[in-house]
Amino acid sequence: MRSTSAEPDVRTRRRLIAASLVGSIGDGIYVPLTMLFVHSLTGLSLTSIGAGLTVAGLCALAFMPVAGVLIDRFSGRRVLIGVLALRAAGFAAYPLADSYPAFLAIALVVAVGMWASSPSQHALIGEIAQGAERDRLLAWDRSLRNAGMGFGSLAAAGMLAWNGSAGFIGAAVVLATVFAIAAVLVSRIPAVHGGARQPEGTRVGYRQVLADRPYLLITTANFLIAFGYTAQAIALPIFLTRDIGIPNALTGVVFALNTALVAALGVPVARLTLRGRRTRTAALGAFVFALSFAAFAALPHLFSGADAVVAVLAVAVLYTAGELVHSAPSQGLSVQAAPDHLRGRYLATYQLSWSVCRTIAPVLLGFLLDAGQWHLWTVLALMVLTGAAILLHAERVLPAHVVSNTREATTTAQEVMT
Repeated sequence: MRSTSAEPDVRTRRRLIAASLVGSIGDGIYVPLTMLFVHSLTGLSLTSIGAGLTVAGLCALAFMPVAGVLIDRFSGRRVLIGVLALRAAGFAAYPLADSYPAFLAIALVVAVGMWASSPSQHALIGEIAQGAERDRLLAWDRSLRNAGMGFGSLAAAGMLAWNGSAGFIGAAVVLATVFAIAAVLVSRIPAVHGGARQPEGTRVGYRQVLADRPYLLITTANFLIAFGYTAQAIALPIFLTRDIGIPNALTGVVFALNTALVAALGVPVARLTLRGRRTRTAALGAFVFALSFAAFAALPHLFSGADAVVAVLAVAVLYTAGELVHSAPSQGLSVQAAPDHLRGRYLATYQLSWSVCRTIAPVLLGFLLDAGQWHLWTVLALMVLTGAAILLHAERVLPAHVVSNTREATTTAQEVMT
């Protein structure tokens, strides 16, 4: 039985949290500037840049199974150091990209580093903590990433104010420095020795992952619910300006509100969700998502003018509540359900549910936006509710310690007494 008492020391926790915050600041700088950043530094057309970034992203997806193998072989800590250093090198090289092949190579390096960061970070958390402490560190990681993304976005806005390409060259230098610092912080986290051995009689590698039906269920559920997250960045701005008539400038307020609430309330809400079963709490978050989607669908028919702005902010709070309730237990499920000796492969598979969703979401959500006002939100509500139903079904076949910390702690206490 796994213990829930293992906790990293204060210095380890601080270094992990600092690395997460620093890395997320880099993401916050890069994500809003991606197209402009590359266009300014390379002089390539936006069409060729978009095609190149898409190709790089798809190639990076194909690398994910390799990332899982590397994590299991070398540890999440070492792979995370490597991918952070890879991202630093990629951004440092961007100003030197003087041809399309050079741009594609650098874009691939950056994309591989970006996609591999999450499973290696979560694997590191799985290595240094157990039980409820894993959930707490995952909650800190998510909250700080939102805070860092927000701060990075503000920094990106400031860089856009610089004349010519100076701001983008400065951004490349800053990004390279930020990810190098994050790599150094992770390198100072003590290595965990004595990795888990593979139990006798079990399948090897990805064959065990593909044969693990409960884990595939929670991965499938996450794939469906992930579209609720992607809708905020891809579809919501168009819906708010086109269908509700909100000024472009005010759409940023919705994102700022979401980022601030997740950063401020992520850890306290995670502590509350730890009291219940991870599957049921994550399903509850998906249900709140569905309620917010129904509310968005109704907004154009009920409100206009200043009332519409207030209504949108209220629904945005409801949407954020769904995110807060769902995110911590769902991440906890992905890490707790992964066996120690194959944690990298399991988490790489789970990360594919996010990555594939983000890859196909622009096409699907764009089609639904063109179909009409209610089509988008109806389909999204059905998808997240289906994901919630899968989570509830998965509870029946998942191990007790994966579903609930309380149940695990009770069982452990009983074993100690006997």
